[in-house]
Amino acid sequence: MEAIILAGGKGTRLSNVVKGIPKPMADVNGTPFLGHVLGRLSASGVDRAILSVGYMFEAIQGYFGAKYKGLALDYVIENRPLGTGGAVKEALKSAREDDVFILNGDTYFEVSLAGLLCAHKEKDADVTISIKPMHDFDRYGTVTLDETGRVAGFKEKQFERHGLVNAGVYVLKTHMARVLDWYCPEECFSFEKDFLEVNVKALNVAPYLGEGYFIDIGIPEDYQRAKREFKTLREGRV
Repeated sequence: MEAIILAGGKGTRLSNVVKGIPKPMADVNGTPFLGHVLGRLSASGVDRAILSVGYMFEAIQGYFGAKYKGLALDYVIENRPLGTGGAVKEALKSAREDDVFILNGDTYFEVSLAGLLCAHKEKDADVTISIKPMHDFDRYGTVTLDETGRVAGFKEKQFERHGLVNAGVYVLKTHMARVLDWYCPEECFSFEKDFLEVNVKALNVAPYLGEGYFIDIGIPEDYQRAKREFKTLREGRV
């Protein structure tokens, strides 16, 4: 199995608590957050990861090198901001498998990658999105499903008593690089907003429900929470 990890952002909202390093390198109990993400991928059977890096990429490449916990690492360096969509499109040029996982370098979700890939193939989906039930939240948009269980649309961020959130782990057919070029010919764009949300009715977008531990360290409060909770989190639980 193969994965693309989006790790090129500056982490502006964390700049007051994480200084002088890219956001995925934020220390969580002695290990960069990205190290926890890579460790989980390795424990889940992924054997190669393509790291899409940009801001201060030397810190990431210098720390992890060409291999980490048995996971072969390749790097695609953004010389200019590409957004999540442009980064995915560029990294897909280095993919070798027919289907590839896509993850964010600042998000950790304990979802079964084998189950996610199996569901993706069974439904012959263009894209499969991991979703997670959540209660009393306003930081994430929600995913809506139609009567057949297919992803029908996305709702903007607002307070919700309960809903299904996009947990940021995808499986994508690698030939979708051509589709990305067709729908989003521009160089810099958002994979979520400009591609998925706009074209969800034209694509076969399948959901995969996961109930495992989830955290996004994009804001200082959740970064501090990650440091507390990772003390008892067992890496590699699938």
